[in-house]
Amino acid sequence: MANRWLLKTEPSAYSFAQLQKDKRTMWDGVKNNLALKHIAAIKKGDAIVIYHTGDEKAVVGLARAASDAYPDPAKKDSKLLVFDIEADKAMPRPVTLAEVKADPKLKSFDLVRLPRLSVMPVSDAQWKAIETMAK
Repeated sequence: MANRWLLKTEPSAYSFAQLQKDKRTMWDGVKNNLALKHIAAIKKGDAIVIYHTGDEKAVVGLARAASDAYPDPAKKDSKLLVFDIEADKAMPRPVTLAEVKADPKLKSFDLVRLPRLSVMPVSDAQWKAIETMAK
């Protein structure tokens, strides 16, 4: 079973709509040690939800890892990892951070507990709860 992840992006910097247009891109720019540890665990085929930060604060789309993690070719530091990502589809409707925080099943979700973390694992139960809220 593939792992599942949530990736945060500021839509003015790189939106899910842009990923859909590009179809595939290298996910880079992550410097937080815990987020980099999570990227190191990403494998080709893993499922991903894309979360827009900023004014939106909502889960907006689905994607998948198109590669395993690898050192950022633009950087000289081998600890700075990137991976390739492919767009899947937009959520039927965005799931807001307020909705996530209001769901008691999601109180331990890193999205609620660690608001500054940009890459985080998503459990099967968390994934199902988000999918259900998006309908």
